[in-house]
Amino acid sequence: MSAPPNTDVSVRLELNGDDRTVQVRAGELLLETLRERLDCTSVRGSCGIGVCGTCTVQLDGRAVSSCLMLTQQVEGRAVRTSEGLCAGGELDEVQQAFVDHEAYQCSFCIPGMVMTLRALKDEEPDADTERAREVLAGNLCRCGTYPWVLHAAMDLFEPENQR
Repeated sequence: MSAPPNTDVSVRLELNGDDRTVQVRAGELLLETLRERLDCTSVRGSCGIGVCGTCTVQLDGRAVSSCLMLTQQVEGRAVRTSEGLCAGGELDEVQQAFVDHEAYQCSFCIPGMVMTLRALKDEEPDADTERAREVLAGNLCRCGTYPWVLHAAMDLFEPENQR
């Protein structure tokens, strides 16, 4: 049974490796909770209907649109954001590939793309660049950094084919 919409509920989750409990409004989106309550500002809202990819996070290792999920749905589950990829101040290999290939311009969409490729690398370590291109189809970029993003993906999935 769900709580009435104006009621606060307690949600326990693992966020970037840390156990957290957060009070949220019933019906609050995971996107809102991550940005406004848990200071994960890499998670960005844009379309609000799950088609642009800017709010992509990993939920139990899979890429999901946080604008389509209620925070209550992540009770007891593991959420990872771009902030959670840096270990000991070192960039994750996906983040580093984006830096190495200058795969950013305004960078609004980049955390979502990074999380999409991180999930692919975790789920399908032997994926190729074509598969990366397929999963990135759900991430939109208004600046047009796609060629550089694909170079970063190629470096991650087919380094032997780099120029």
